[in-house]
Amino acid sequence: MDLAQEELQFLRIQDILKESISIPKQSPKTFYLITLTLIFPLSFAILAHSLFTHPLVNQINNHILNPTQTRHEWTLLLIFQFCYLLFLFAFSLLSTAAIVFTAASLYTSKPVSFSNTISAIPKVFKRLFITFLWVTLLMLVYNTVIFVFFLLFIIAIDLNNTLLAIFSVLVIFVLFLVVHVYITALWHLASVVSVLEPVYGFAAMKKSYELLKGKIRTAMALVFGYLAICAVISGIFGSVVVHGGEKYGVFVRIVVGGFSVGVLVIVNLIGLLVQSVFYYVCKSYHHQGIDKSALHDHLGGYLGEYVPLKSSIQMENLDV
Repeated sequence: MDLAQEELQFLRIQDILKESISIPKQSPKTFYLITLTLIFPLSFAILAHSLFTHPLVNQINNHILNPTQTRHEWTLLLIFQFCYLLFLFAFSLLSTAAIVFTAASLYTSKPVSFSNTISAIPKVFKRLFITFLWVTLLMLVYNTVIFVFFLLFIIAIDLNNTLLAIFSVLVIFVLFLVVHVYITALWHLASVVSVLEPVYGFAAMKKSYELLKGKIRTAMALVFGYLAICAVISGIFGSVVVHGGEKYGVFVRIVVGGFSVGVLVIVNLIGLLVQSVFYYVCKSYHHQGIDKSALHDHLGGYLGEYVPLKSSIQMENLDV
């Protein structure tokens, strides 16, 4: 990122995307290896897991009258889903740690290599994990509210209360379209904060909340766009590769499947880079300068290159 501090706050969505896409060009080998070892497995798992769960779900539906057989298939399905979620969680945090660390290293003109990134990941991962736990708690509250209104909708249908049913649907729609997208934006920005500043967990979420002020529309537009693109890719993959066995030939399914995974890899890579750039945009918007030398030392701390941070790493009201 070669833009001056004062220029960052004026970046529009298309400028943020353009800046994000240009970052890998500064160290193509490093980003290629990160993509191959972390982002590709993550993207492949997101799409391909339905290839395994779909047959199990079909078998459960076919053997619904056979409790013994169904119990065995349910066990397999739950074990597979648990392993999938564990894999998804791990590689999601690993990919975030690698991309944010590498992008920040380039921003501070710190030497970048795949080995340095991998060496830094363990300490970065711990901070991201704690932040993720707090986000999970927030999502638990959010899902509880969704569940309550879903029950309210079912009750309204049973009572033939049209007004209550419409109200419940509207609340669920707003919660998903607005609250869910906002929490996702909060989480993504908090993840970057956890890597680049000496705070994590609830403190990182609070910092993220403060940084989002004034940039909420941009953040939600970026997150909604990302989720929408992922939904389209998943929809195409599901309809052609997973459910299109009778309609499409093997060759078509392989081509569409490979193309879908490739596109999702690119989308996930750009999405992670956008997180990093958007962090600098928010810092600039709030006139919070970033001391590159302090950030350089902070990143070096993950590699054991220095003794504990000085208070200057707070990066508040400093000039580049």
